[in-house]
Amino acid sequence: MHLEPLQYLLGAFSGGLVGFTLGMFGGGGSILAVPLMVYFVGVPNAHIAIGTSAFAVSASALTNLVGHARAGHVKWRCAGIYSVAGIIGAYFGSSFGKMVDGQKLLMLFALLMLLVASLMFRKRGMEGNPGAQCSRENVSKVVGFGGVTGLFSGFFGIGGGFLIVPGLVASTGMPILFAIGSSLVAVTAFGLTTTVNYAFSGFVDWPLGLLFVAGGAFGGFVGSLSAKHLSARKGVLNTLFAALVFVVAIYMLYRGSLNLFT
Repeated sequence: MHLEPLQYLLGAFSGGLVGFTLGMFGGGGSILAVPLMVYFVGVPNAHIAIGTSAFAVSASALTNLVGHARAGHVKWRCAGIYSVAGIIGAYFGSSFGKMVDGQKLLMLFALLMLLVASLMFRKRGMEGNPGAQCSRENVSKVVGFGGVTGLFSGFFGIGGGFLIVPGLVASTGMPILFAIGSSLVAVTAFGLTTTVNYAFSGFVDWPLGLLFVAGGAFGGFVGSLSAKHLSARKGVLNTLFAALVFVVAIYMLYRGSLNLFT
């Protein structure tokens, strides 16, 4: 696939936007990667946008994982079991996603974004048990949640943190902070699985993905600094971000409906 130099520049800028939202809000921003690549950067093939997005999101998750691991916020055993189950789900999800028409896939993606926006509007007040671990009693739940979230992650080419975090909390009872840190292991694993699967079919633009990651690293740094200064208004900002995701989803459905009926 050949893109103009301006499109690669827009890709780096888009990565910066996604990184900024991840740094500011702590999650959810990666779901904007695919619509940005399709409608802002102008990637003509939806499957390439999804495959490249999967690579960018997995690389960003790996970068963020280092910080959480150093802070001791990763339950490695739970994260490992969840990720192995999810890798299997992500492989089948990404394989099925490649067989679905690109425009229909984008419309399904828009519906998923509406679900994400509704979840973002809900406030979570769960404290959880800091000593929660994966055991014989809950391992089947961890595997089940991991497989399902991996399936969605692979199908849509997303990190899936907004699904993985509540999945870890529901299956183990761990605190939200540990779930966020542990989820990054799964996001990295799911994203790499999807990337490899799509890359074998030629659906990854590596230069665009690398520029997206570079922009995301800078945007994430700025977003983290901004979050500290705007912490008192974070509830309002989260609501505004959820509204943005909702608006983008509606726009995608609108564009998708035009393409289907013309």
